[in-house]
Amino acid sequence: MHEKKPDDAKVQISENGPYVVTGGLPLTRQTIGVNAAGESVKWIPGETLPQQAQYALCRCGQSADKPFCDGAHAKAGFDGTETASREPYQNQAKLMEGPSMSLTDAEALCAFARFCDPHGQVWSLLSETDHPSAKKYFIQEACDCPSGRLVVWDNATRKPIEPEYEPSIGLIEDPANTCSGPLWLRGGIRVIAADGFEYEVRNRVTLCRCGASQNKPFCDGTHVSVKFSDGEVTPRQK
Repeated sequence: MHEKKPDDAKVQISENGPYVVTGGLPLTRQTIGVNAAGESVKWIPGETLPQQAQYALCRCGQSADKPFCDGAHAKAGFDGTETASREPYQNQAKLMEGPSMSLTDAEALCAFARFCDPHGQVWSLLSETDHPSAKKYFIQEACDCPSGRLVVWDNATRKPIEPEYEPSIGLIEDPANTCSGPLWLRGGIRVIAADGFEYEVRNRVTLCRCGASQNKPFCDGTHVSVKFSDGEVTPRQK
């Protein structure tokens, strides 16, 4: 059962500055766990940082006090211009139908967590959703997508199948790619643009914290190519 979110629980985006988080939202490290083949298969919860009623999270990727802001954006001349679509998710997503379930996919929101890859990829599993094992993997892979790029829909009820999350923020670590990933907003947290626009509230959202996304404020996977690190990521064990 979800606890009631505080009325002030939100992420306010500062113009060319940090994400200002209010409402006492928990902040926890979340590591992408892989199998022997290097495929993303599970989320590994880690350290929960001391809870604060309000805090500012680095958005430019250059703070010396990550994940928190230390003012480095001002010295760096960070350009945090928000370029992402402001259309609702379903207006951005492509709908694909299977025998018992459907999938919506908004590719621009991809955060490169790669949970969609095992078992032949989630798009291939869609056509096999009338088989219990394929259906299980299909739901798991789409629901583990942190950005909410992928959403599963039950054809009978026409309702989405979503994991239940308490409102919280995850700091994604990706040891397989030796980098740190985006901020993972879970449980329906409000995100307010620097100009006051309120983005659609969704159960799963990833916000850029490397400063290099071309789809700000959302993550576009660039943290992998720039090898962004918040100082906590450790190389994958061989």
